Amino acid sequence: MLTLSPAAAAARLAGQRVIVCHAPFTLQRFDKIDIQCLDILELFAFVYPGIFLVPSPVGVAQALSLSLPDGPEDYPYLLRQAADHLLADLAALPVPDRRDLHDLASLMDMGGKGWAWGAMVLQALNVKDSENRPAKDVFARVLSRLPETVDTPARGEHAYMPVSSEDVRARLNMMLHQGAAREDRDDQKKYADVVASSFAPPTEEGEPTLAVIEAGTGIGKTLGYLAPASVWAEQNDASVWISTYTKNLQKQLDQELNRLPLADSDRDRYAVTRKGRENYLCLLNYAEFAAGAALRPQIAPMVAAGLMTRWVSVTRDGDFTGVDYPGWLTSLMGQSNTIALADRRGECIHQGCEFYNRCFIERSVRKARGARIVLANHALVMIEAAREDADDRLPGHFIFDEGHHLIDAADNTFACELTLREGYDLRRWLLGTEGGRKSRLKGLARRLEDLTGDDAGRAIMEKIAHAARGLPTEKGLEHLRDDQPVGSMEQVLADVAGQVRARADGADGGYSLETPTYPIDAGLQQNLGTFRTDLARLQAPLRELATYLQKKLEIEAADLNTDQRNRIQNAIMGVRRRSDQILTGWIGFVDDLVAGSKNPDFVDWLEITRIDGRVYDVGIMRHWRNPMKPFAGLMKARMKGGVITSATLRDRADDEGWQYARAATGTRLLTNTAQEQAFPSPFDYAERTRVIVLTDVSKCSAAELAGACAALMTAAGGGALALFTSIQRLRAVQARTVDRLEQAGLQLYAQHVDKMDNGTLVDLFRADRHACLMGTDAMRDGVDVPGDSLRLLIYDRVPWPQARLLHKARRNEFGGRQYDEQLARLRLKQAYGRLIRRADDRGIFVMLDSALPSRLHDAFPPGVVVDRMGLSEAVAAITAFFAENDSQTPQQAA
Repeated sequence: MLTLSPAAAAARLAGQRVIVCHAPFTLQRFDKIDIQCLDILELFAFVYPGIFLVPSPVGVAQALSLSLPDGPEDYPYLLRQAADHLLADLAALPVPDRRDLHDLASLMDMGGKGWAWGAMVLQALNVKDSENRPAKDVFARVLSRLPETVDTPARGEHAYMPVSSEDVRARLNMMLHQGAAREDRDDQKKYADVVASSFAPPTEEGEPTLAVIEAGTGIGKTLGYLAPASVWAEQNDASVWISTYTKNLQKQLDQELNRLPLADSDRDRYAVTRKGRENYLCLLNYAEFAAGAALRPQIAPMVAAGLMTRWVSVTRDGDFTGVDYPGWLTSLMGQSNTIALADRRGECIHQGCEFYNRCFIERSVRKARGARIVLANHALVMIEAAREDADDRLPGHFIFDEGHHLIDAADNTFACELTLREGYDLRRWLLGTEGGRKSRLKGLARRLEDLTGDDAGRAIMEKIAHAARGLPTEKGLEHLRDDQPVGSMEQVLADVAGQVRARADGADGGYSLETPTYPIDAGLQQNLGTFRTDLARLQAPLRELATYLQKKLEIEAADLNTDQRNRIQNAIMGVRRRSDQILTGWIGFVDDLVAGSKNPDFVDWLEITRIDGRVYDVGIMRHWRNPMKPFAGLMKARMKGGVITSATLRDRADDEGWQYARAATGTRLLTNTAQEQAFPSPFDYAERTRVIVLTDVSKCSAAELAGACAALMTAAGGGALALFTSIQRLRAVQARTVDRLEQAGLQLYAQHVDKMDNGTLVDLFRADRHACLMGTDAMRDGVDVPGDSLRLLIYDRVPWPQARLLHKARRNEFGGRQYDEQLARLRLKQAYGRLIRRADDRGIFVMLDSALPSRLHDAFPPGVVVDRMGLSEAVAAITAFFAENDSQTPQQAA
């Protein structure tokens, strides 16, 4: 075996075929390399689509039940063994299955010039009398086998009988001992009792029965609320929506529901996951992509189409963020060939689609109407609550887990942003793809041409099309860059960009720029008036179209079948959402700007959004000072009972902590009678953790930060998660650290650097106790890595909120400097909470920023001592702390 530098390896392997595991990740270590990769992950995705796999050599061995390698030197042999194993599994399939796979592999092989695995796969399948079916037939066969959507009636009115503590505890006990047994915890039972009390029938209109519960790590809140929710739903023939903020928790909930005593067929009806349309594969997008890939000379699209076809044939729900989609497939095949096949721009044609009756999105929506438990997310709940038919689609009982993120979800959901991209998205929805490019996205007139074929309908559509041309085009950024705006909205945004550049600091930096809206430049104010007129000209025919379609429903009622009625109703809702919600919000916003009047409920500012130094968008922003006001306004009208829960609702364990929790969750706006409970974590943090603040590392020096990270991670033998408050700083530290850790035998993964999604990075980190991971906020929240795979947590800086205009205004709303400290304290708590996930976990929290003030020390659990020391002392302390464990670092093991 040879150990070579990247440059030497590239020279030795030039022109060869090499088996690798995750080619993009592997090749990013080389500047240039000329090899043909046989990626074992591609072969695995073909043979076992939808099966979980950690995309590493060790993960491949575990998935295939092969002997685990002793170290990296065994990886080449392992990958060859895995390839032989997978090809043998193909050869062992029944003849009908081999025929189906042979047809698909033949397309991917492209006559011997395509997929690198093609010839070997075809040889293993050994189908002698292949007919070489046309691509359209191969893909159509897969689509034809998908189950058809069955319409499920809504549950309607239900009983309001409370649930007993005995029934809840019996269900909890059953779930604890179903599958992998869990220990009985007294506080978990008490927690479940409090959740059960929220299902008591309401006694006063507009006053939901609400419980706000903080449950520390280790309480077991997931089963603690699933048990009473499932019992109440069954006993009252009702539905409960459980809402989360992160996709990780939604996946965890989906798996925990398997603990209910249900047959597989009943489980599919009992619990349903609901997400936004952008999370699901659109079958029409897939069909057109696959058909187009078969006609292109490039290899990558056809390989991607083949692997996506394999996934489509086995997926439970077509969810790109679900349990059966391998996230690493996107990093292998590219976004445009995978997750971009979702409906991301509101381009669904509903009943006009040939795959409507097999649509994954429609299936989830319809199943949710009759489900006992619906797993959703905060944003979707708020969007659904704002719909005209919300009373027919939403229940009266909600459980909001990760409740500390409700304010973030509400902020994003209820904001009004007049941006270049928002304007173009609306234009694209109205006019379709322009400029002669081929695309299936047709404009509103084409999508509804069979419904608006008379003179009146055509006249309305012409007015809409004419008015829509005042919105930004696809080349809007180029127009602004060249100072040649087209249409009134581009002109307004060109003026916005000019005002921002004239007033904002940091114009030469790589970050986004913002400036207060007022006083508004005279030219911008004048152009806003013209834009306001154009918005009204667009809104009027859209409202006219909604009325026209509504009359069609009434006049032609006897002649319309169910699908036709549904299609018209969907069209009406889509038009009204844009005319009465989006455009009404824009017009009200512009009216305030033209009048020069500040609305006290909102924060307005102008922004040039930049990513990695490149201008991404330009806009006028309006956010609620307190986004819990619109949230509470929507939910109060339909919530009968509910729970808001999290491990970190309060920043501190006193009444001030509850005051913050009431404000941040909207509790004080929802009801005056909410029950508040806190269950502290049962873990012995003082015994099992340490907190160290470094005193001799400059937080402003990437070189010093990198040196500290490398030293600390090496001392711990890996198992380290480093959190950064800046993507730019993360990248700078990663570049200086990766080689040093590699020399120490430690693998480093990094968000925003490695070509993998966050979920895959966490899976890789979790699977290797000697790996290290660098990330930002997304790694701080909702990441669950129990055991010693995460035993060291490093924070680069005190996580103070950025002093942006929105935060400054919100700080005044929520209590001044105290609000800054509350946010920083909560972020520290959430980060620290990643360390200890089980009673036997041990870990050290290191803050690289010496400016951590003592008043934030109470972010850590009672009894945990915060030590301040230099880097060399910290390295010694970490080495000694982990030497007490039975586990060994790679260096100790050597």
